[in-house]
Amino acid sequence: MDDQPLGSTCALRGCDPKKVLVGATDAVDLHRRLVGFGVEGEAQIDWPALMRFKRTFTDPVPGKRKAVFEKAGVVSLHGVARFVAEDRIVIGDRELVAKHVVLAAGAAPMPLGIPGEEHVRTSTEFLELDALPARVAFIGAGYIAFEFSHITQHAGAQAVVLGRGAPLAHFDRDLVEGLVARTREIGVDLRTGTTVTGVDETREGFQVHTEGPKGRGVVMADLVVHAAGRVPNLGRLEVSRGNVQQDPRTGILVNEYLQSVSNSRVYATGDGALPAGSVPLTPVAVHEGAVVASNLLHGTKRPNYAGVPSVVFTSPPLASVGLTEADARDRGLQVTVQLEDTRSWYSNRLLRESAGISKTLVDPATDRVLGAHLLGPDAEEVINVFALAVRHGLTATDLRQVIYAYPTQASDIAYML
Repeated sequence: MDDQPLGSTCALRGCDPKKVLVGATDAVDLHRRLVGFGVEGEAQIDWPALMRFKRTFTDPVPGKRKAVFEKAGVVSLHGVARFVAEDRIVIGDRELVAKHVVLAAGAAPMPLGIPGEEHVRTSTEFLELDALPARVAFIGAGYIAFEFSHITQHAGAQAVVLGRGAPLAHFDRDLVEGLVARTREIGVDLRTGTTVTGVDETREGFQVHTEGPKGRGVVMADLVVHAAGRVPNLGRLEVSRGNVQQDPRTGILVNEYLQSVSNSRVYATGDGALPAGSVPLTPVAVHEGAVVASNLLHGTKRPNYAGVPSVVFTSPPLASVGLTEADARDRGLQVTVQLEDTRSWYSNRLLRESAGISKTLVDPATDRVLGAHLLGPDAEEVINVFALAVRHGLTATDLRQVIYAYPTQASDIAYML
């Protein structure tokens, strides 16, 4: 049951279509960096053509997903579902009685609570723009703000990021500082410590009212985009009528088997339920879905959240897995930290990439890799090697002794440890 087209946020309105845009704008960024170094001419984004290309990925998804369901004998219903009892769901004019209910409700933009919030567009709406406005303001300084501001800037518009707190708070500070510098270098107007207090519509565009280190101000924009975070999308489910306890921040309260703590008929996965250790990422939701399916059929299985990598798909990308240096310090752990400025390394120089940092954390007693943090070309791919190490308890020596294909970004791993 879903009130949106079948196919999930990631495939239709999130990571997949976003990555199509990133692929094109990254190509433009690379071209510009190499002009005068063997590449000539001008590269630019044709936004309508890029949107048409993006839709070749997203448009077929609902039909394909429905066909898969039908082949498996699964009935799909379209509409808003809500609980009316512990074992009963209503969707439209149908009431369904269930032995078990699996909630995969996802997340929605958190309310901003500011005057003029109705003028603020969502990331979903950004990904459907027929034309890219000249001035785009992003409220927030997390994944969406950084990724979409890079897309906007490389596509030829002016991006402004208005962040209230520390940018990308869950990532290593040294690498975030490197990405902040690179983001400003490409022309993004990135402002931290800045609170958006309201949005007004005028003939000249939108006035975004702010309060920051220098007092009150106004940013003019043709489009204002919500990038201030998402919360579990549970409002219309009326879960309290199903005796399903929830937390406004983490969603459905579940036990170690992803089962509701208050209604044993109900299981929950993905962004709508974030137990300790879980993070709101698509691969995690897929893993949790498999865990719930196993528990429905066979019994008690627990999710394993060890070694889950996170990536900010900027130019260049920022990637992280395992403990940060701050995490280790807060836990009182003794770790060996190796910080490398990779800007002068061959892998950066051949692409003329001006941002490059790696930081690894190793347990000095066991040599196990505890964390890795990368900023630079292909960081989103290289981080998967470190994710394998963290998840399966591999050592720094294990990774150094691998014979890597050369020259590749992964062949730098031995020098990061």
